[in-house]
Amino acid sequence: MGRHVAGECPELEKLVEEAIAGVGSEIAALSVPRLWGVVLGGGYGRGEGGVKRVERGELRVESTLSNDLDFFAITEEGVPEAETVAAIGAALQPVAAKWSQTLGVDVDFAVKTPARLKHDEARLMVQELVHGYVDVCGAPGETLFAGLARRAPESLPWMEAARLLMNRGAGLLLALEAGRTDDFIARNINKCILGAGDAYLISRGLYRWRATARATALAADAGVSADAARLYARAVEWKFRPRPEPVCDWETAREAWRNARTEVAAAGGTNDGRSLRSAARWLVRRRTLGELATFGRDPVMRVLARIARGVEDRAPMSADLVRDWEIFN
Repeated sequence: MGRHVAGECPELEKLVEEAIAGVGSEIAALSVPRLWGVVLGGGYGRGEGGVKRVERGELRVESTLSNDLDFFAITEEGVPEAETVAAIGAALQPVAAKWSQTLGVDVDFAVKTPARLKHDEARLMVQELVHGYVDVCGAPGETLFAGLARRAPESLPWMEAARLLMNRGAGLLLALEAGRTDDFIARNINKCILGAGDAYLISRGLYRWRATARATALAADAGVSADAARLYARAVEWKFRPRPEPVCDWETAREAWRNARTEVAAAGGTNDGRSLRSAARWLVRRRTLGELATFGRDPVMRVLARIARGVEDRAPMSADLVRDWEIFN
């Protein structure tokens, strides 16, 4: 396992290092107000970045990056969240655009305040970040994340399993839309297989930080069929070394998602209740009651229920559902 890339690929290791240095120096030169520090997260930040092999003629095969580069820009403490996040995002946009064109993959900057990170501390996204990142510029991650607890993977809350199913189910429905490229469809099918397995592991306190360790945990679980475990392992291989053809067809991914949702629901116990707090969150963010049948449930569960109907009916998401998903993702 490389520092940035899963497996041995010196040329891409060097490319990512050059990108980190270039992005860091350009951001430092901007002297962005209220920006505390920047780190690289995601796959290339934790050594699980993918490598795509591209044929450049009959005798030449080239290795290229296959995932986005996910940078996290952390603001200074105590700043107004909305205006600071917007201002820093706008300041970093030219850097993102330049390096996206240079690298051939999307370069993204997620701007977070320390207060927002602390609020979301138990979420999978934040815990994966604090367990695997690379310093880019400004204050190092050791300082940026000093106020965040490094949790054990088995302590992730059940709601993170539901959130994964919501996101991967949305990707599965987006793959049904006309005009989607083969690459988009293959990636979302693969993410669905991985998300289904990860959601199962989270719901049972068996999640692990490394993808290969999660594949091992699934294979060892008596509640997981050998076929499902093998499909997940193949999806991990595909994530590290993506190919033009998907790891399975859409219907197989759909079945894996449905099975995972059933298992996660069974493990949830009383996690899916109704409360005034959940109702208020929906009303504040959406300015509408939404479906009365799900009123008062956690917004993630409300969106998940609608996505599940789409998965059952094989129906792409409506514009309204896409908006709800984007807001509560």
